Amino acid sequence: MRFLPLVLLLIASNLMAQTDDYNVITTAVPFLIISPDSRSGGMGDVGVSTTPDNNSIHWNVAKLAFLDDKYNGLSMSYTPWLSRLVPDIDLAYVSYHRKISDKQGLGFSLKYFSLGEINLTGDQAQSLGNLSPNEFAVDGAYALKLSENLSMGVALRYIFSNLNQASQVTGNNTKPGQSFSSDLGVYYRSKEFNLPGGQKSNYALGLLFSNVGAKITYSDDANADFIPTNLRFGGTYTVSFDEYNSMSFTAETNKLLVPTPPIRDDNGNVLAGEDDNVGSFAGIFQSFSDAPGGAQEELREFIWNGGVEYNYDDKFFLRGGYQYEHETKGNRKYFTLGLGLKYNVFGLDFAYLVPATPTVRSPLENTLRFTLFFGFGESANEG
Repeated sequence: MRFLPLVLLLIASNLMAQTDDYNVITTAVPFLIISPDSRSGGMGDVGVSTTPDNNSIHWNVAKLAFLDDKYNGLSMSYTPWLSRLVPDIDLAYVSYHRKISDKQGLGFSLKYFSLGEINLTGDQAQSLGNLSPNEFAVDGAYALKLSENLSMGVALRYIFSNLNQASQVTGNNTKPGQSFSSDLGVYYRSKEFNLPGGQKSNYALGLLFSNVGAKITYSDDANADFIPTNLRFGGTYTVSFDEYNSMSFTAETNKLLVPTPPIRDDNGNVLAGEDDNVGSFAGIFQSFSDAPGGAQEELREFIWNGGVEYNYDDKFFLRGGYQYEHETKGNRKYFTLGLGLKYNVFGLDFAYLVPATPTVRSPLENTLRFTLFFGFGESANEG
């Protein structure tokens, strides 16, 4: 891989974030909040309140308790990253879930982000070797039904970020970053009720605090960076037109629970906002009221996602979605399209992203993503 395009992209992003009213929140290990699966990826990156599936451990761990009894599932997802610039940066995701009783579910997952191969050269154009930076996170999760309609879940996560392999060659005092975090999720699904026309309907609500944990550092003498602690909540409404056809409509929002960078003078003194040199838990509470632009800027930090899914007989799915982020907070606006096929214990999902603004490009634009999943057990074989 040629490293120059990636460097230029990062420089351009930083310049954009520092001009005019831009005040983008940045964190370490941002791969943790990348949508890993193609079902949610085809619906505008929604998932906290959608119907439970094989990838619920990422979107809302509490949904694991609502999966079918005696059902085990394995899911594998692949996402090319910056595919229009470089061929070897990608995100891989594997998840497994198991129901251990009518009210309890377990889940495990691995998310692996590869930054490809980087060729290092010295000041005399001599080769210093090839490096392969990478990051990964390993999750274990547990969910419990508190009632017929309500569940809660918790996930524990180990994070490893090996981005400073150059120290092996240059001798710099750097090391891989490591951290631990946790998720806490709540999921509510209503009972079915009949509409005036006789169609069956139900709704679901979801709430997730994700990546709550310690900061991460890549050096013994460097300041630690925040990880992407995030709050996501939303709702899904589903209507069944007949025995075979149904549609779901989902609206969600999420916000990073990380301090907003303040405005400082040349000496580093805070002129507006609050000092962001705080601990990770203090930063969570501070993140709701520390923006230099006040309440108006705080509201701009919410990202809005919407998605729709058409379901035919639990075998054929059409999906679409949209994400909106304010121009001063990153301007990530895009449409998504998705397709799902399921037969018995086997399924395949596809997702495709189309940028909504020509000035801000997405690493996933015009890229086909896919997820392969399997179901095992009595419930899986019934379909």
